[in-house]
Amino acid sequence: MENNNCIKNLLKFILLLQNNSSDKINDCFGCHTPFLGPTINKVCYNTRVITLYGKDGTIFTVPYGNNNCESSYFRIKQINDNCCTLLILRKENDEFYSTGQTIVININCICAVKCIKDTYINCL
Repeated sequence: MENNNCIKNLLKFILLLQNNSSDKINDCFGCHTPFLGPTINKVCYNTRVITLYGKDGTIFTVPYGNNNCESSYFRIKQINDNCCTLLILRKENDEFYSTGQTIVININCICAVKCIKDTYINCL
């Protein structure tokens, strides 16, 4: 199977940003603030929400929960070789929440990544 270094490098960069953010809202002030400059709402983000597209151009959607719900929103959890573990997110109104469920995908099956927005997800 062909290497998809462009997508893999992008996913690794997003994971690096997330790993260097704070998972505790109280750590987002003072010397521990993971960004420079002022912020309007003083909210610290730990997640870059993404959607993925397959080589046929369709958006990658997965089922979660017991109610036949589907989602196309994810948080990168881990990357090993060409495997990427994603936390499945659900969207309510304009907010994202963890479903507590993960999925592992082959990076070589991804053709495009769309970054939705940065947010805080209580995911750990």
